[in-house]
Amino acid sequence: MLIRDADLADWPAIWPFLRRIVAAGETYTWDRAVSEDRARALWFKEPPGRTFVAVDPDGTVLGSANMGRNHSGPGSHIATASFMVAPEHAGRGVGRALGEHVLDAARAGGYRAMQFNAVVETNTSAVGLWRSLGFEVVGTLPEGFQHPVKGYVGLHIMHRRL
Repeated sequence: MLIRDADLADWPAIWPFLRRIVAAGETYTWDRAVSEDRARALWFKEPPGRTFVAVDPDGTVLGSANMGRNHSGPGSHIATASFMVAPEHAGRGVGRALGEHVLDAARAGGYRAMQFNAVVETNTSAVGLWRSLGFEVVGTLPEGFQHPVKGYVGLHIMHRRL
C-alpha cells in the first residue's frame, strides 16, 4: 500500500465510502445526510492542512485521512486528524498505516501534539488503534454522541505528544 497526498481527482473514490460511513451514524459527528459538496469541503483541508489517501498498487483507494491545526492562534501547535477506511478494506492495516503516516506528517510539520476531539467510545476498534499508537483518553464527554443503535454514548478526547 502507498500513502500519498490526495487531490480532488481522488474524491470520486473517497466519496462513496465516506458517505456510507457518515450515513451509518456510528462514528462521525457529521450530519448523516451531509451533501457531497459539504463533505468534500470538510475533508479537504485548507493549507497547512493536508489530506492523504492509502492506495493499493492497482490504484484502488483503500482509505483516507486528513490533518491540520486543531485550534488557531496560541493553540495552533496542536494537530488534529480524521480517518476513514473503506469498509470492504477493513482489517488490512489501512487505519494503522494512515495513523502512523499522519503522526509522522504532523511531527514533520512542527506540531507538538495531536488531539482527537470526538472519538465515539463505542468505536472500540478506533479507540484500541489510537491507544496502540500512544494516545490516551484525557476526557470523555458523557452522552456526547447519539448512536443510532446504542443510544447516547460518550465522546472521548484523545491526545498524544509528538
